[in-house]
Amino acid sequence: MELRQELIRALERMGYDRHFGEALANELRTERAMRRMLGYLRQANPKRIEDIADELVAICDERDRWAEKKAAEWFNSKYNAYLNSRPTSNDDP
Repeated sequence: MELRQELIRALERMGYDRHFGEALANELRTERAMRRMLGYLRQANPKRIEDIADELVAICDERDRWAEKKAAEWFNSKYNAYLNSRPTSNDDP
């Protein structure tokens, strides 16, 4: 079963509208984020929609920070490669 559909069905079983589940899945976007949300739903069994929304924000925030970290690491590696490719002042005659 596709993870997106599994998330939507889990929310429907909890009594939430299908559109809420679809919106949640669209916002989560990644498989890892959807798995984390499914784990939260199973473990915490939240009773309020606000609790689910809070977890959504936390998951998306963590995902975005991870993406920013990876982008920064990539740019840093490119900058370091540039610095390492330049001749040093000791190489000048």
